[in-house]
Amino acid sequence: MITTTALSKSYRNAPVVRDVSLHCEPGTITGFLGPNGAGKSTTMRMLVGLARPDHGTSLIAGHPFVELPNPTRVVGTLLDPSAMHAGRTGRATLTIAARMAGVSTDRVDELLDRVGLADAADRRVGGYSLGMRQRLGIAQTLVGDPHVLILDEPANGLDPEGIAWMRRLLRDFADRGGTVLLSSHLLHEVQATADHLVVISQGAVVASGPMDELLASSSLLVRTSDPEALAAALRAARVDYVAGPDQTFVVDMVGGAVTTETVARIAFEKQVLLTELRHSDAGGLEQLFFSLTAADAAPTQEAAA
Repeated sequence: MITTTALSKSYRNAPVVRDVSLHCEPGTITGFLGPNGAGKSTTMRMLVGLARPDHGTSLIAGHPFVELPNPTRVVGTLLDPSAMHAGRTGRATLTIAARMAGVSTDRVDELLDRVGLADAADRRVGGYSLGMRQRLGIAQTLVGDPHVLILDEPANGLDPEGIAWMRRLLRDFADRGGTVLLSSHLLHEVQATADHLVVISQGAVVASGPMDELLASSSLLVRTSDPEALAAALRAARVDYVAGPDQTFVVDMVGGAVTTETVARIAFEKQVLLTELRHSDAGGLEQLFFSLTAADAAPTQEAAA
């Protein structure tokens, strides 16, 4: 599993990551979301020993990354697909990675075929598209047959077919007991792929938990026989909502200021009949994300650093 406890990091006295605690269980895919500069990449770099935290700890399979005797056999990482030697072929890149991991190079052809690069195996990486480099990077993460994957924007540059392929690959990895920590700006893809969600804003975790529970708690579906009266009542109470079809409203619950009791009381006081009032994920991950990260719209410390 992956765990961090109160992980913190500052650059030039500017806080970038603040008391970030994560817990990613085997058999799950955790989506790690946040705006640009919110602290995602810095957190991932601290997980794999590329940045030293000011405070806090991080463990992979129960050990700090730097104490793993052969990290490649435990965790596969993809933090920067451009960090490859442009003059080497795809086959040579994986062959070197296999030798460094101490595993048989017989896996190279298998992995090239698995990521869809068998026909481009002997082309130089400098001639690969971004999507092809992403595929090669994912193959590198799998070279040591690890139990954990840490991936920063792995879908960047992939076409729709490639994104669907990656989703299947990660789901299969998790279903076989693997642990995946995945950052992405493709919110709909994260919603379709991840089981758990961690949202970070201005360096701190603002939401964490199972995907379905977080989505269910993010909005209410309200139906009424008098939509105009309900809309006026919600506006007067300064409750955010989106009007939908069939006399329905989706009411934002993020932040905890609005509950089912709040809406029921507003309707009762204005004598508006409600015919339905229940939790809903109609707004989806996009609504949840923007509601949680509204304060991060301005440039953040990580971006400045």
